[in-house]
Amino acid sequence: MAVNAKGEEITSIWTPANIITCVRIAFIPLFMIASEVSFAVAQQSYDSSIATAAAWAFFAFVLYVLLSATDKVDGDLARKRGEVTDFGKFLDPIADKLLVFSALLVLLEHGYVNVWFVFIILLREFLVSALRMVASANGVVVAADKLGKWKTAVTMVSLCSYLLGVALAFWSAGSGVSTVALVVQVVAQGSMVAAVILTVVSGAQYFWNLRHVVFSV
Repeated sequence: MAVNAKGEEITSIWTPANIITCVRIAFIPLFMIASEVSFAVAQQSYDSSIATAAAWAFFAFVLYVLLSATDKVDGDLARKRGEVTDFGKFLDPIADKLLVFSALLVLLEHGYVNVWFVFIILLREFLVSALRMVASANGVVVAADKLGKWKTAVTMVSLCSYLLGVALAFWSAGSGVSTVALVVQVVAQGSMVAAVILTVVSGAQYFWNLRHVVFSV
């Protein structure tokens, strides 16, 4: 029987934290639609298309920032209220991965990120998820370490920077290249390289720390 911080029995999976997680997942398709609309409108030849594309791109950026921020909110809320549920443990990492890969796929489609970066990040997530399942079957709990948290934070900063760079590029398309947009794009690219490096290092660290589980007979 699970109880919350007040000692009351948790009788439903629909805790405030889990509701926030579900809302985050539900809004991810809206972010993708807004991003795709911005790119589609930007390809039109009408004078008003630039402003419209920029508006959609800024909307996608703001929405993504809000969704990224809720990643910490739902976890902190669950722990503060003592309402950490198995459903939340299952759903929260899924929401995190969907949020990251939704932006990566949009940016990859339009040539903003390297396909190898996406492959490395995807491979790491598959391997670590498999490692967690093997460890769990052996009674070992694999908690997120500081390096993994840094990897997630840097990845989110990079993705938000890319999306802001896209919006600024659309907004300044009619008046030449924007210095601010170029700076933001440089930050996005640099932080993405850092995120990929942290992805590889943190993944290797997981396997090294649990090598007795991975290589056991």
